[in-house]
Amino acid sequence: MSDPRWKTVLFDFDGTLANTIPLIIASYRWTIQHHDLPALTDDEIRATIGRTLPDMMAELGGAERAAELMDAYSAWQRDNVTTYLEPYPGLDTLLPELVSAGVRIGIATSRRRESAENLADVLGLDLPVLATLEDTTEHKPLPAPLLLAAERLGAPPAECAYVGDAVVDLRAADAAGMAGIGVTWGAGEPEELRAEPSVAVVDTVDELRSLLLGP
Repeated sequence: MSDPRWKTVLFDFDGTLANTIPLIIASYRWTIQHHDLPALTDDEIRATIGRTLPDMMAELGGAERAAELMDAYSAWQRDNVTTYLEPYPGLDTLLPELVSAGVRIGIATSRRRESAENLADVLGLDLPVLATLEDTTEHKPLPAPLLLAAERLGAPPAECAYVGDAVVDLRAADAAGMAGIGVTWGAGEPEELRAEPSVAVVDTVDELRSLLLGP
């Protein structure tokens, strides 16, 4: 019988629940190419994952073009989801196991709500999107999105774990008073994740399952 370590488990989306990295890189490349923006390498694009899209588009094209660039990026990404989006094997079975064990689960992401809900639907992920870009004025690594997600589940932060693949995820969890769990299958560098305060950094879904539900 499973013995959940935390009553509530919140998840980042990009690079944690799904391999959106090819989709994000392709979306940036298309936007840069078609809007006369400075070139970025794949590694430079990967390093932006976890930051908000408005911040990145303002950095790339200036504040006055941020809304235009964000809409163009989002529209292209929406039209190309099925080509580039990849599931992470094993998560589709872990999530129902958590629910069966009585764990409350949900998503706290820096994505816009429409995008996050669309991607979750494409992947068949049956968990609520609790906090998105539009829901808070502060974003990771600040704790506001995580605290809002916990509030919407009626969960005290101290009873929550937050699972993410980026340094900003672990810093946000620490600031929120939650247990941070890093995963190395996303965009973050493993050694950088392990340098942050966290309960653990795991390399496989099986390791994550054992941490959340017991051996």
